[in-house]
Amino acid sequence: MTLTLERTLDGDLTDRLLRELTESEVRRNEPMSRHTSFRIGGPADVLVMPRTVEDLSRAVRLTRAYGVPLTITGNGSNLLVRDGGIRGVVVKLGEHFQRIEVEPPRMVVQAGALLGDVSRAAAAHALTGLEFAVGIPGTLGGAIIMNAGAYGGEMKDVVTRVTILDPDDGELHALTPEDLAFGYRKSALQGTRRIVAEVEMALRPGDGAAILERMAELTRLRESKQPLSFPSAGSVFKRPPGRYVGPMVEELGLKGYRIGDAQVSEKHAGFIVNCGKATARDVLALIAHVRAEVERAFGVTLETEVQVIGEE
Repeated sequence: MTLTLERTLDGDLTDRLLRELTESEVRRNEPMSRHTSFRIGGPADVLVMPRTVEDLSRAVRLTRAYGVPLTITGNGSNLLVRDGGIRGVVVKLGEHFQRIEVEPPRMVVQAGALLGDVSRAAAAHALTGLEFAVGIPGTLGGAIIMNAGAYGGEMKDVVTRVTILDPDDGELHALTPEDLAFGYRKSALQGTRRIVAEVEMALRPGDGAAILERMAELTRLRESKQPLSFPSAGSVFKRPPGRYVGPMVEELGLKGYRIGDAQVSEKHAGFIVNCGKATARDVLALIAHVRAEVERAFGVTLETEVQVIGEE
């Protein structure tokens, strides 16, 4: 069910959110361009940023009671929000939902914590196993859902338990790695309504200096290859079996190709960047063009890694 802004606010839902979510920040008509790494996206009718699992649970229950659409996001690093924005309530598990607790060799972390911060917290306690995550620009919750990885490491290598909130029954459930069925850039949570609230990880004691040096090496490598000076959502397409997206796109002469202010990065052809005032429509048109050209030339159908949500 899709509701207009007027219907969403009918019955004092926003007032109840403000009154009952005492550990949350609640905003009306919030531009999602402020909450995505692409810096693109129309307004959310209502944006809720909880600080506690209890407030997260209350927000979910209220949206269900009012029959209002609910969207969960992290820090928006792998997200393209369409220009019409998002109807209903958006719950952002981001800067207010990032508590990190370390009891070596284990860590228990809220889903909104940035992966880089989690990696650095592990290094501060001389724990190894999360160095690969230092440059991944997403939250821990999103990383679990897509089994994020880089430079030979993946989340499945360190996760021991994930606490999820089921919006259908409003209850918290603990999932094991077997329950999560991790695969390449996927998990059993993809395509479901279940919300990652907290993650437990088991790491290994290591040499603090060696851990920091490895993280510095990976950071230098990332900075040398990726277009970090422009807003983007990271790699746009999943890597097809036996091929690499960047070289195919570059071979087609599409590096620098532009629709509006959306551009195939001149530094890494697997990225699309926002050169200033790109719209979601620009980005989607550019994605469609690149996919069509790659399929025509190589017979390869590219799958998008970026999640697209919202209304035209």
